[in-house]
Amino acid sequence: HFLVIPVRTTLLPSFLPSLRSAISAFPLSSPHRRSRSSSAAMARASLARGLLWISVLASVFSLPARSFYLPGVAPEDFHTGDELKVKVNKLTSTKTQLPYSFYSLPLCRPGKIVDSTENLGEVLRGDRIENSPYVFKMREPQMCKIVCHTKLNEKTTKAFKEKIDDEYRVNMILDNLPLVVPIPRLDQENSVVYQQGFHVGLKGQYAGTKDQKHFIHNHLSFTVKYHKDLQTDSARIVGFEVKPYSVKHEYEGEWKGENTRLTTCDPHAKRAVTSSETPQEVENKQDIIFTYDVEFKESDVKWASRWDTYLLMADDQIHWFSIVNSLMIVLFLSGMVAMIMLRTLYRDISKYNQLETQEEAQEETGWKLVHGDVFRPPSNSDWLCVYVGTGVQFFGMLLVTMIFAVLGFLSPSNRGGLMTAMLLLFVFMGLFAGYAATRLFKMFKGTEWKKIALKTAFMFPASVFVVFFILNALIWGEKSSGAVPFGTMFALVFLWFGISVPLVFVGGYLGFKKPAIEDPVKTNKIPRQIPEQAWYMNPAFSILIGGILPFGAVFIELFFILTSIWLHQFYYIFGFLFIVFVILIITCAEITVVLCYFQLCSEDYLWWWRSYLTAGSSALYLFLYAAFYFFTKLEITKPVSGILYFGYMLIGSYGFFVLTGTIGFYACFWFTRLIYSSVKID
Repeated sequence: HFLVIPVRTTLLPSFLPSLRSAISAFPLSSPHRRSRSSSAAMARASLARGLLWISVLASVFSLPARSFYLPGVAPEDFHTGDELKVKVNKLTSTKTQLPYSFYSLPLCRPGKIVDSTENLGEVLRGDRIENSPYVFKMREPQMCKIVCHTKLNEKTTKAFKEKIDDEYRVNMILDNLPLVVPIPRLDQENSVVYQQGFHVGLKGQYAGTKDQKHFIHNHLSFTVKYHKDLQTDSARIVGFEVKPYSVKHEYEGEWKGENTRLTTCDPHAKRAVTSSETPQEVENKQDIIFTYDVEFKESDVKWASRWDTYLLMADDQIHWFSIVNSLMIVLFLSGMVAMIMLRTLYRDISKYNQLETQEEAQEETGWKLVHGDVFRPPSNSDWLCVYVGTGVQFFGMLLVTMIFAVLGFLSPSNRGGLMTAMLLLFVFMGLFAGYAATRLFKMFKGTEWKKIALKTAFMFPASVFVVFFILNALIWGEKSSGAVPFGTMFALVFLWFGISVPLVFVGGYLGFKKPAIEDPVKTNKIPRQIPEQAWYMNPAFSILIGGILPFGAVFIELFFILTSIWLHQFYYIFGFLFIVFVILIITCAEITVVLCYFQLCSEDYLWWWRSYLTAGSSALYLFLYAAFYFFTKLEITKPVSGILYFGYMLIGSYGFFVLTGTIGFYACFWFTRLIYSSVKID
């Protein structure tokens, strides 16, 4: 037995082949490497092997010695003649965003429909995995296999036409691999892109007519790719592809079920279905015969690398452009912060510390002048504590999720794993939310920490739950499989009330019992009058300006995330995403520090809320970009689908607001304490 632990990293896509070939090697002691001419590639391959061995040694010392695979499921070996069961998943459409169960259409059914057990993330995604009548024999090709025969009526005809109009796709699964349709790329020779699932049908015209007709894909030509073990003669499935056809099947004599001999395709005469056949029209009282072929092809792709064809990005240059664009913003802000910290602040602190006479002290201007008010608790300080605590919870959830994703533990091979992990991590991060909220609350001289903990436990989750419940009711009204069942809804409520709320209170208790954070300077009893501000220091203006740069650092990567979610494409470039996430943190911190310094220099000491809103305003630009994406990239026409899109993007923007706002707040909090602890206050 061997340990097969692929360490997936998309940080540097240019060396993925070296990394993944090292990872997928059997045995581990002699990894196969593709030839690389550059020394950099060799170094990267060495790094990949190092990461591999670290993972293997850690697993050996921490777990019993048995073969397993991370992430995903354990590999399964098939011998010639072994049964391969194809499962069906939901019907999906990028035009409606409403998934439906496979058997919501009158398609071929097995004798008994058996539901597979889905995890929490799969249910929330609308996955409904069931068995199907498509059954193969390993490495035994089949031609023109009849699945079933059906006669359309008005109801079924209408259902098929609606799904074809909305461009619904059929999704299937074999050995945990999704069914894909290979589509040749026009811009590159010998290169293909993979579309998840095949369309239910298509619309077209007969030659010489202008009437639009609906045609159904009733013949499927499957290709199962396998990697053969030369020693045992067993094989592992590494690819599952299909080419759909619309064929008006014909037969002679009486219908004999699966034994009927068709004239349009005949395994005995070796006549296969081609695209030149007469298509099967979808009309009332039409007979439709569903058939399939299956072909087996040997592949050099190893089982541990079988997802690479789905996950490798052909256009990774745009991601590097995104990172370079973001780094330019970071360098610009870093230069400003360095100038403020090393030159201006150093000069200010030296000048303030050298003021000796009372007359000189009375003539001081700038940020030192507000030292007696800068740490005065803000208005609505309890809500600031709640939002900061929620932001800490969100930040912790994203950071841990990102780390696990970069390490490869949240591969798309584990459907629903990413969403399940994010939900559970958010729940358990409630401990840190309560701690951060009450810790800040105690610094504001607050005493009723339980109220703060209660607000922290309910404010963000309750807001999201209300929006989610309304959207779920709309999905129920459309009879979509995307509607969350009652049992799953109960599980979500249990996670909230049974785990998250108690953890918030535990964290709140721990945070409040800690000694209060002491202010570097004493606060005056009477608040100082804030002078009239210039137009460019207007709070609304500076807040809106501050949100542009954090959004600018992430908006290119945001395009790919939205495409993954709403156009049903794989997103597995977490290495890029992690870099962008780090850049986002730095950008939020630096822009807030810069604007906070300018605000204090203008003798405005109300920085608490403004620091939060400065970075948090980037969420407004995110929502506006989501609206732009909706009208320029999506073809959604149904009102319900539009409401779903903007409802979910509202939730996402709200989460982005508390995340970036909290980062900005803590950066400004650290900055003000640093500069005021560096000057002598008489």
